[in-house]
Amino acid sequence: MIAYVRGTVAGVTLSSAVVDVGGIGLELMATPNTLAGLRLGESVTLASSLVVREDSLTLFGFADDDEKQVFELVQTASGVGPKLAQALLAVLSPDGIRVAIAGDDVKSLTRVPGIGQKGAQRLILELKDRIGAPVAARIAAVSATPTWRDQVTQAIVGLGYNVKDAERAVDAVADQAGDAANVGLLLRAALQSLSRA
Repeated sequence: MIAYVRGTVAGVTLSSAVVDVGGIGLELMATPNTLAGLRLGESVTLASSLVVREDSLTLFGFADDDEKQVFELVQTASGVGPKLAQALLAVLSPDGIRVAIAGDDVKSLTRVPGIGQKGAQRLILELKDRIGAPVAARIAAVSATPTWRDQVTQAIVGLGYNVKDAERAVDAVADQAGDAANVGLLLRAALQSLSRA
C-alpha cells in the first residue's frame, strides 16, 4: 500500500498528475479540484490509494486524507469502482457526499455521471451508517467547546486555585447552568462553593 506520494510535480493532464519521486515519475489519477492545486516544478504531498486489478496497478492521488478515506469507503458499496468513486469526488466534496448520503439526497448523488436513481439509493442504503458526520460539523462541534465550564474553570485557576478544586467547583454549580449560561453568575456561585468547602 502506498499511503502518500511526496515529490516534484513533473506534469499535469486533465485527469492525472505525474510526480517525480526520487527520479521515478509516478502517475496519479486525480480529481479536477486536486489537479487545480498543483503547479509544475513545485513540491507536493498527495495522499494516495493503490488500486490493484488483474491487468493494472492504478495510483489515485488526493489533496488530503479525508478525500482518500471517502474514496475508499464508497468503493465498499456494491457496483462502485475506483472510477465511479473518483467521479463522486469530482462532483461533490467529501462533506457533500456525507451530507447527501445522510440526508437521503438522491438528487445530488444522481448529478454524478454513472449514478442513476437506483445506484444512488443503493449508495445511501449501504453507506448511511458508515459514512459518518461531515468533517465541518465535527470541527464546529470541537471548536464550539469553550463552554461556560471551560471559562469558569480557567477563571478560578487564574485566581490561584488548583485545577482539581476548580473542576470540583464547576461540577457543584453545573445544575444552575441553563441553555444560555451566564458565566459571571456561575463563576460567583463556583467561588462561593469553594469558600464553603
